[in-house]
Amino acid sequence: MNISIGNDHAGTEYKFAIIKHLEAKGVTVKNYGTNTNDSVDYPDFIHPVAKDVENNKAVFGIIICGSGNGANMTANKHQSVRSALCWTKEITALARQHNNANILSIPARFTALPQAIEIVDTFLNTPFEGGRHERRVEKISIPS
Repeated sequence: MNISIGNDHAGTEYKFAIIKHLEAKGVTVKNYGTNTNDSVDYPDFIHPVAKDVENNKAVFGIIICGSGNGANMTANKHQSVRSALCWTKEITALARQHNNANILSIPARFTALPQAIEIVDTFLNTPFEGGRHERRVEKISIPS
Protein backbone atom coordinates (compact mmCIF):
# COMPACT_ATOMS: atom_id res chain seq x y z
CA MET A 1 0.00 0.00 0.00
CA ASN A 2 1.25 3.49 -0.87
CA ILE A 3 0.43 6.41 1.40
CA SER A 4 1.48 10.04 1.02
CA ILE A 5 1.99 12.16 4.11
CA GLY A 6 2.40 15.89 4.58
CA ASN A 7 2.65 18.21 7.54
CA ASP A 8 3.51 21.68 8.70
CA HIS A 9 5.74 22.58 11.63
CA ALA A 10 3.08 21.59 14.19
CA GLY A 11 2.95 18.03 12.87
CA THR A 12 6.61 17.10 12.43
CA GLU A 13 6.90 14.87 15.52
CA TYR A 14 3.60 13.14 14.67
CA LYS A 15 4.64 12.60 11.06
CA PHE A 16 7.88 10.87 11.99
CA ALA A 17 6.08 8.61 14.49
CA ILE A 18 3.34 7.75 11.97
CA ILE A 19 5.89 6.98 9.23
CA LYS A 20 7.81 4.69 11.60
CA HIS A 21 4.56 2.97 12.60
CA LEU A 22 3.42 2.47 9.00
CA GLU A 23 6.78 1.32 7.65
CA ALA A 24 6.93 -1.29 10.43
CA LYS A 25 3.71 -2.67 8.93
CA GLY A 26 5.21 -2.77 5.42
CA VAL A 27 3.46 0.37 4.13
CA THR A 28 5.34 2.54 1.62
CA VAL A 29 5.17 6.18 2.68
CA LYS A 30 6.00 9.22 0.52
CA ASN A 31 6.98 12.13 2.77
CA TYR A 32 6.04 15.60 1.52
CA GLY A 33 6.11 17.25 4.92
CA THR A 34 8.58 19.57 6.51
CA ASN A 35 11.16 17.81 8.64
CA THR A 36 11.70 20.69 11.06
CA ASN A 37 9.72 22.70 13.58
CA ASP A 38 10.46 25.96 11.74
CA SER A 39 7.32 27.82 10.70
CA VAL A 40 6.13 26.95 7.18
CA ASP A 41 3.01 27.43 5.06
CA TYR A 42 0.96 24.22 5.26
CA PRO A 43 -0.48 24.37 1.69
CA ASP A 44 3.03 23.85 0.30
CA PHE A 45 3.11 20.42 1.98
CA ILE A 46 -0.55 19.43 1.66
CA HIS A 47 -1.14 19.99 -2.07
CA PRO A 48 1.41 17.30 -3.09
CA VAL A 49 -0.35 14.74 -0.88
CA ALA A 50 -3.74 15.62 -2.35
CA LYS A 51 -2.32 15.43 -5.88
CA ASP A 52 -0.98 11.93 -5.21
CA VAL A 53 -4.40 10.77 -4.00
CA GLU A 54 -6.17 12.58 -6.84
CA ASN A 55 -3.87 10.98 -9.43
CA ASN A 56 -3.95 7.48 -7.85
CA LYS A 57 -0.26 7.61 -6.93
CA ALA A 58 -1.28 6.95 -3.31
CA VAL A 59 -4.18 4.92 -1.95
CA PHE A 60 -4.54 7.29 1.01
CA GLY A 61 -3.09 10.51 2.31
CA ILE A 62 -2.36 11.64 5.84
CA ILE A 63 -2.00 15.33 6.58
CA ILE A 64 -1.11 16.97 9.87
CA CYS A 65 -1.19 20.55 11.10
CA GLY A 66 -1.95 22.25 14.40
CA SER A 67 -5.75 22.31 14.19
CA GLY A 68 -6.09 20.02 11.18
CA ASN A 69 -8.44 22.59 9.64
CA GLY A 70 -6.09 24.41 7.27
CA ALA A 71 -4.64 21.18 5.95
CA ASN A 72 -8.13 19.71 5.55
CA MET A 73 -9.45 22.75 3.68
CA THR A 74 -6.43 22.71 1.37
CA ALA A 75 -6.74 19.02 0.51
CA ASN A 76 -10.47 19.30 -0.17
CA LYS A 77 -9.84 21.80 -2.97
CA HIS A 78 -8.74 18.85 -5.11
CA GLN A 79 -11.24 16.98 -7.26
CA SER A 80 -11.94 13.44 -6.00
CA VAL A 81 -10.30 14.12 -2.63
CA ARG A 82 -12.42 13.51 0.43
CA SER A 83 -10.33 14.67 3.35
CA ALA A 84 -11.72 14.20 6.84
CA LEU A 85 -10.64 16.07 9.96
CA CYS A 86 -10.55 13.40 12.66
CA TRP A 87 -9.73 13.66 16.36
CA THR A 88 -11.30 10.42 17.67
CA LYS A 89 -11.39 6.83 16.45
CA GLU A 90 -15.19 6.99 16.22
CA ILE A 91 -15.21 10.01 13.90
CA THR A 92 -12.44 8.39 11.87
CA ALA A 93 -14.40 5.16 11.43
CA LEU A 94 -17.49 7.08 10.28
CA ALA A 95 -15.42 9.14 7.83
CA ARG A 96 -14.31 5.92 6.17
CA GLN A 97 -17.57 3.95 6.49
CA HIS A 98 -19.97 6.68 5.37
CA ASN A 99 -17.87 9.19 3.42
CA ASN A 100 -15.17 7.00 1.88
CA ALA A 101 -12.57 9.52 3.07
CA ASN A 102 -9.26 9.08 1.27
CA ILE A 103 -7.23 11.63 3.22
CA LEU A 104 -6.98 11.78 6.99
CA SER A 105 -6.37 15.19 8.57
CA ILE A 106 -4.99 15.03 12.11
CA PRO A 107 -5.04 18.03 14.49
CA ALA A 108 -1.65 17.64 16.21
CA ARG A 109 -2.39 20.22 18.89
CA PHE A 110 -5.64 18.51 19.88
CA THR A 111 -4.65 14.83 19.89
CA ALA A 112 -2.03 12.94 21.86
CA LEU A 113 0.50 11.03 19.78
CA PRO A 114 -0.75 7.55 20.84
CA GLN A 115 -4.27 8.69 19.97
CA ALA A 116 -3.08 9.87 16.53
CA ILE A 117 -1.54 6.44 15.86
CA GLU A 118 -4.86 4.78 16.80
CA ILE A 119 -6.67 7.18 14.47
CA VAL A 120 -4.33 6.24 11.62
CA ASP A 121 -4.89 2.52 12.23
CA THR A 122 -8.66 3.04 12.37
CA PHE A 123 -8.56 5.01 9.12
CA LEU A 124 -6.57 2.36 7.29
CA ASN A 125 -8.50 -0.62 8.65
CA THR A 126 -12.06 0.64 8.24
CA PRO A 127 -13.73 -0.15 4.91
CA PHE A 128 -16.24 2.02 3.08
CA GLU A 129 -19.74 0.58 3.58
CA GLY A 130 -21.04 1.62 0.17
CA GLY A 131 -24.76 1.02 -0.22
CA ARG A 132 -26.85 4.10 0.58
CA HIS A 133 -23.64 6.05 1.23
CA GLU A 134 -22.35 5.51 -2.32
CA ARG A 135 -24.80 7.88 -4.01
CA ARG A 136 -24.04 10.58 -1.42
CA VAL A 137 -20.30 10.24 -1.92
CA GLU A 138 -20.80 10.48 -5.67
CA LYS A 139 -22.45 13.89 -5.16
CA ILE A 140 -19.56 15.39 -3.18
CA SER A 141 -17.30 16.40 -6.10
CA ILE A 142 -18.40 19.32 -8.23
CA PRO A 143 -19.39 17.98 -11.67
CA SER A 144 -16.97 18.98 -14.41
